[in-house]
Amino acid sequence: MLLAAGIAAAADQQVLAEVEKERAASIALADDIWAFAELGYLEAKSSERLQGYLSDSGFDVESGVADIPTAFVATYGEGAPVIGILAEFDALPGLSQAAKPVRQPIAEGMPGHACGHHLFGAASASAGVAVARWLAATGASGTVRVYGTPAEEGGSGKVYMVRAGLFDDVDVVLHWHPADRNDASAASSTANKSGRFRFQGVAAHAASAPERGRSALDGVEAMNFMVNLMREHIPEDARIHYVITDGGDAPNIVPESAEVYYYVRHPKLPTVKALFERVVKAAEAAALGTGTQMTYEVMHGNYPVLPNETLARLVDANLRRLGGYAYNPEEQRFAEAVHRTLGEAALPLGAQSEVQPFVLRQGRGSTDVGDVSWAAPTVGFGTATWVPGTPAHSWQAVAAGGTSIGHKGMLLAARLLALTATDLFQDAGLIKRAWAELREKRGADFEYEALLGEREPPLDYRL
Repeated sequence: MLLAAGIAAAADQQVLAEVEKERAASIALADDIWAFAELGYLEAKSSERLQGYLSDSGFDVESGVADIPTAFVATYGEGAPVIGILAEFDALPGLSQAAKPVRQPIAEGMPGHACGHHLFGAASASAGVAVARWLAATGASGTVRVYGTPAEEGGSGKVYMVRAGLFDDVDVVLHWHPADRNDASAASSTANKSGRFRFQGVAAHAASAPERGRSALDGVEAMNFMVNLMREHIPEDARIHYVITDGGDAPNIVPESAEVYYYVRHPKLPTVKALFERVVKAAEAAALGTGTQMTYEVMHGNYPVLPNETLARLVDANLRRLGGYAYNPEEQRFAEAVHRTLGEAALPLGAQSEVQPFVLRQGRGSTDVGDVSWAAPTVGFGTATWVPGTPAHSWQAVAAGGTSIGHKGMLLAARLLALTATDLFQDAGLIKRAWAELREKRGADFEYEALLGEREPPLDYRL
């Protein structure tokens, strides 16, 4: 028993040493992708940078998988078990920001990494390299696979990869996410289905001949009105959001075309499907009532994350072993300045040095990691890459992600990914238990069917 414990401890120290060797490369990767700040399915430079790093580190890289030019799978090793690590790298529109504690866009209106995916991709890639070197040094059997997953922000890149069967032979999938705290709780998310509803009417002069027109914008507004009435009669934990993406060209022209973009969310997959169909019915009724024509396109759809408590307990234990980290004086001043901009922040400064209590949690957001989690046992966590209290999708997240605060949280994530992966390579029983939990939760009759149907990847959805 003592011998086994000693061997395990030596393996842990060995892989952590390999992560440390990749520190400079990981930071350089993250900083480059932060500067590229490329939107979903347009991440050509970011994807190329990650692929080059992995290829130079001995991985076999397959590019353009699942009919997505920026998606890739990088593989090292052979045989079982196969441990996958997800790597995201897309930015968000309109959130350009310098690495400063005040609002200061680098380029007004341009994208920024407000969800920290530059850190996500870099940590996952460098952890993969560390695990590959551990496999080579120890002669352990197994395969580590880094998945380059584009367009998480509304593009559902991973869904197309799941649909293409790229996770069919994976034993366990690891992922993480930048956050304002260190937390490995077993958390779910909401399922999400979105669609663009386009109304076609008849243009006419709005003053001299309005009777000859049929307003597409009226169709959009009628639809929105009915959906808003519907809110009283849907489950309390459902969410419906929309934006009008096209409202016409000029007030004196009856709008010939108009478009509204909807998201529908709920923790349960069948409820999302049913609610989305009710939204479609409202759109059909709006077209009928306004004398317009309506078409819609499903843009993306995500399953809820299926938490795996077996794996989450392992990750939580490893996170507590590693602990958080401290700010140096310069980071402390930066954090204090950012914290003052957050209003009633959810967490006080200092949370970056702590590990949050382990809980079972239902999140409100959505992610395409959900589909992966129904294909193979999947586990994730968050580390404090942002100032405590910082919300995702904010300029404050972009700013911290471009500093050593972001780097420290990222390097903690890389260590945790590598440590957990090597644990799994050495414990077939743990993988077996994780699969038993997955099969029980998804049910004996489960068959995967993508919420977005058979549509092709929307490579132009950000254009």
